[in-house]
Amino acid sequence: MSAGSEWPQQPMKVDGPRKLEIEAPVDALNVRLYGGTVNVVGTSDGSPARLEISEVDGPPLTVSCRNGTLSIGYEDLPWRGFLKFLDRRGWNRGAVVSVTVPAATRVEVGVVGAAAVVSGISGRTELRGVSGDSTLVGLTGPVQADTVTGRVEAQAVTGDLRFHSVSGDLTVIDGAGGSVRADSVSGDMVLDLDPAAKGTDINLTTVSGEVAIRLPDPAEAGVDAKVDANTTSGTVSNAFDELRVSGQWGAKRISGALGAGTGTLKATTVSGGLALLRRPAFEQPQDTPGSGPGDGPGDGSGHGPGRAPGPGPDPDDGPGPDPSDGPGRAPGDSPYDPAGDGPSNVAPASGPRDADSTAPPAAPEKKVL
Repeated sequence: MSAGSEWPQQPMKVDGPRKLEIEAPVDALNVRLYGGTVNVVGTSDGSPARLEISEVDGPPLTVSCRNGTLSIGYEDLPWRGFLKFLDRRGWNRGAVVSVTVPAATRVEVGVVGAAAVVSGISGRTELRGVSGDSTLVGLTGPVQADTVTGRVEAQAVTGDLRFHSVSGDLTVIDGAGGSVRADSVSGDMVLDLDPAAKGTDINLTTVSGEVAIRLPDPAEAGVDAKVDANTTSGTVSNAFDELRVSGQWGAKRISGALGAGTGTLKATTVSGGLALLRRPAFEQPQDTPGSGPGDGPGDGSGHGPGRAPGPGPDPDDGPGPDPSDGPGRAPGDSPYDPAGDGPSNVAPASGPRDADSTAPPAAPEKKVL
């Protein structure tokens, strides 16, 4: 049955695999897990929230929907004071949970020894973890991540990012958010940023962790920031001519301005190394072979993407290799196989399939609250 008016009054216990569809409006999600995996996906197609619990070990999970808040977790695993909840070796529990909610949902995820993946959310996201790795993908709302030892990886996050950890590492890939503030005791911080669209507000602090920040070329992307990065006893590396490095023994500092210097980029580490890297101006996503005219092997141009045009095969040299012959392409025909050692062409888009592959997939069992 669907999630009706009676469900908020009676939280249900789930002790095995189950699929639920919540017809009641959901604008907040609260997940608390000890062991296992939680996967949260935001959608904008107007469909109701869905919950799939594919595995439960140990005590049952409690599921409730009350006043627009969908809650999944263990009753003895509270949200308040969550980071003080230490690993209890005597516990034997875990669950694998997948939740689909509207993109604008406010999401709170707490994990102990569990992996968490949150993607496609435009509302506020709060992540708290004692241990276990977490991945944040395509979040456009503000993000707060607090961990003890867990690592956090953020991919294509455009919302403001706040990170606090004792020994967990922070990795940001293709970060387009205007603000990143992070502090850690011993965790490393590696950030690949492109903050030109919203300005720059970067503030990183660690005691013994390494800090590496990669930024676009200011002349190409319009990076605008006043830089102040220093380390007490670590090494430094600077790839920007606009910045200067001071200090030869002991404390070292990288300072200066990129662009007009209206934004802020500040990084501090006591004993860790510090590096400011420049993204090459020519670095662009590579087209896959065969994605356009003249871009793939065997197009007759004698060159592929990223190579200067070269002369094609000489007609006097005889017929070229048959594309259907597989390996044995002459060197130089493909930028991906300059030595001529690999396959001569891209695998066909379609081909023989197993007899069973033509049968339609069985419809999944749908159990609705």
